[in-house]
Amino acid sequence: MKKGDTLFSIAFRAGMDYRALARLNRIPEPYTIYVGQVLVTGQDTGYQTALRGPQSADKSANKNYSKPRVSNSSSNNAKVVARQNQKRYGQNQQVEEPEKTGKSTSNGNVSQWLWPVKGPILAKFSYQEHGNKGLDIGGAVGTPIKAAAAGQVVYAGNALRGYGNLVIIKHNDDFLSAYAHNHRLLVKERESVVAGQLIAEMGNTDAERVQLHFEIRFRGQSVDPLKYLK
Repeated sequence: MKKGDTLFSIAFRAGMDYRALARLNRIPEPYTIYVGQVLVTGQDTGYQTALRGPQSADKSANKNYSKPRVSNSSSNNAKVVARQNQKRYGQNQQVEEPEKTGKSTSNGNVSQWLWPVKGPILAKFSYQEHGNKGLDIGGAVGTPIKAAAAGQVVYAGNALRGYGNLVIIKHNDDFLSAYAHNHRLLVKERESVVAGQLIAEMGNTDAERVQLHFEIRFRGQSVDPLKYLK
């Protein structure tokens, strides 16, 4: 764990439901974590998975990949292992999505999703193992980025490798949305936002070209934004 990490950002990076991560590590609301703390994110063939920030990455790896160190020693619980190497946006898994409804509840659907920005779609969502976890939308530096739905900002920073300046919004207990590669962030953590509110300006931080990388996650798992956007 390093400065700037939050339980939400770590769960996002691990592709987990933040509530599951909190339960696994016995962290009560409001989910306070500390620099240097090691969080277990799951168990795989007897190993523990934990995240401690970029120091766990193999510097010799391609910049689009994160390659944590691995240890099978049960006596060293500060070691880090990963389920597998991940591309910049990780891998996709097909998940059971909620039925579309016209209501928005704390444990359910969002009534309407707005486009965060209008522009050419550079890359669509993919279910391939190392496919894109969201939509990449092109534009010019400074183009306004808007919240796709109402919610609370649970992360605003640049601590997640591969995402640049990133905003994550919690819409209810099931849905998060993420807005990456921004030039400038215009909201702060714990700030409430309404649908369509300006939250950032488009940029190319941690990206090869100016774009918005937009994700919708249902219970920690990425879903195709085109199924939700109006």
